[in-house]
Amino acid sequence: MATIRDNLNLISKLTLKRFFNALMLTGSYYWSRFAKKPIHRGMPASISFEPTTSCNLRCPECPSGLRSFTRPIGMLEPGFFKKTIDELAPELLYLVFYFQGEPYLNRNFLEMVRYASQKKIYTATSTNAHYFDDETCQKTIESGLDRLIISIDGTTQDVYEQYRVGGKLEKVISGTKNLLHWRKKLKSQTPFVVFQFLVVKPNEHQIDDAIQLADELGVDDIWFKTAQIYDYEHGNELIPTKDEYSRYKKQKDGTYSIKNTLVNHCWKMWHSCVITWDGRVVPCCFDKDAEHAMGELKSASFGEIWNGIPYRSFRGAVLRSRSEIDICKNCTEGTKVWG
Repeated sequence: MATIRDNLNLISKLTLKRFFNALMLTGSYYWSRFAKKPIHRGMPASISFEPTTSCNLRCPECPSGLRSFTRPIGMLEPGFFKKTIDELAPELLYLVFYFQGEPYLNRNFLEMVRYASQKKIYTATSTNAHYFDDETCQKTIESGLDRLIISIDGTTQDVYEQYRVGGKLEKVISGTKNLLHWRKKLKSQTPFVVFQFLVVKPNEHQIDDAIQLADELGVDDIWFKTAQIYDYEHGNELIPTKDEYSRYKKQKDGTYSIKNTLVNHCWKMWHSCVITWDGRVVPCCFDKDAEHAMGELKSASFGEIWNGIPYRSFRGAVLRSRSEIDICKNCTEGTKVWG
């Protein structure tokens, strides 16, 4: 029932302008695949906006956790965010407040969520749930946030901390309980609360326990997600033994390869993008270090960047030979396993 309600909530954000924009995006995408050249119409239906690159944890396969960025660390400013959203709002249906970092470290985060919600945009975020005191929980509910994804990669502290290095499972559980308490207290149907369990070898034996924990706490759903491993070719201690939860397969020679076939097209290049905290527009969430920035919003409008020569050239490169683009080589879009 909660999932149906969440889907209906998303559909309720669909205006005529957003609907026709989606038609233009879909039509131009399939025409581009047929013509094998980048033909693009419409504005993005979905974007990810990065609240911050800072994080309180040290997860081993995350640039934020590893502190391995070459790009600067900082916080998204509300004024810049609002100006950008004002340009995108008429066509924008779905807004994810996440790229790298922990969103709740940005003290203006929920103010920006509220601003987007007031424009009838579906809003979502992902968090490690270490900051859910009473005030934050109340403000989260009142912001209008539509979906909250809580990372919980283990059901015991010893397993949880093997990936969420520096994290406290007790905080995640108590924070989840508190958030659900405030949602009930304020008689709100949002946010739709999801546990996301990143399946790696150290925690794969706790999948059933995670389902039971989600049920006991009363979250709305639990999703099991495959892990992106940067150094996978010669094996990695994080690659699961359960094949259905692995993005990689073992070859006869003992090395590993990615399961996905890199076909020469990508829907994300037509309907969505990522905007970093400092205003760089990058093609997708696999470009963690913003090495393929299509432009900067501090010096150009979003429309100029979205329809500019660098973006057209990148879409063309995807249509010609996606396997030659570095950020595409470890891409497994569609490899999420739902629980």
